[in-house]
Amino acid sequence: MQEPLQTSAAADHAITNFKVRVLLVDDQLIIVEAVRRMLDTQDDIEFHYVSDAATALETALQLQPTVILQDLVMPEVDGFALIQQYRRQPALESVPVIVLSAREDPKLKAHSFAVGANDYVVKLPDQVELLARVRYHSSGHISRLQRDEAFRFLRESQKRLAEANIELQKLAALDPLTGIANRRRFDEVIQLEWQRLQRERRPLSLLMCDIDCFKHHNDTFGHLAGDMCLKKTAAVLTEHLKRPADLAVRYGGEEFAIMLPGTDSEGAMKVAEACRAHLEVLAIDNKGAASGDVVTMSVGVATMVPGPGASTNDLIARADRALYAAKAGGRNRVCRAEG
Repeated sequence: MQEPLQTSAAADHAITNFKVRVLLVDDQLIIVEAVRRMLDTQDDIEFHYVSDAATALETALQLQPTVILQDLVMPEVDGFALIQQYRRQPALESVPVIVLSAREDPKLKAHSFAVGANDYVVKLPDQVELLARVRYHSSGHISRLQRDEAFRFLRESQKRLAEANIELQKLAALDPLTGIANRRRFDEVIQLEWQRLQRERRPLSLLMCDIDCFKHHNDTFGHLAGDMCLKKTAAVLTEHLKRPADLAVRYGGEEFAIMLPGTDSEGAMKVAEACRAHLEVLAIDNKGAASGDVVTMSVGVATMVPGPGASTNDLIARADRALYAAKAGGRNRVCRAEG
């Protein structure tokens, strides 16, 4: 009687645990019973059989044996044809096939190997020989399966690691509170854009933005309100970025920056004024602040065409000086760096 077929998951588990799985394809039940008796006492061997050659291929595909014992002479389909069918299936092409032949015939043996068999045995061999051949071929097949699985696992692990590294890089470049780029990302991007725009001889504009009297707002309304103020400010700045290369950054504390590659001074001033006005119109409560009763910000704007005689530090310093001028001039305003 045929043993029940395992599910795919059970088959994988058996392979992982070095379980030898034998499929006998033979129409003679007396041979089936003899082989079953030889293998039945072995705890590490599962025995399955089919007596109908028409179902042999389908059974082998479902079962995924570690070795196939194949009779050569069967009704309707001969054993050679079956071996060729096995070898045309990617899932079976490497499964060892041991031919069970009624004759010790050199021509039959040669043809068996030619169509893809791995071994040739005159039936029936004694138990010791059969077990040795079954275990030998199964062991080699299981080793190949484990090697392939190890490579698959390695490739998947490398892929997951690469994806995780990308996510970590993204997280490392973002400010956790506001979700926009952080100072680390700013330092990386400004150097890259400086070099690119130096080659292209195009301007780089930088806006340094600082929330006016933020400490008063934070102390008066609490840290949760302060955090929300920072988030809203970041959203305002991001909304006014029009091109993929434009970058809004939380520079530190309540200070933000906007980088505008390829934007001239006039364009940068328009963006700065739009951001300033947008934040003011939100009317975030800041009663009692020296800058007025709503949250506002001051913005310093600087523009340079990168060249060999200057650096990103020069651009940042100019934008900082312009921001200081905006603060000194009464806050809630935009100032442009001179020169």
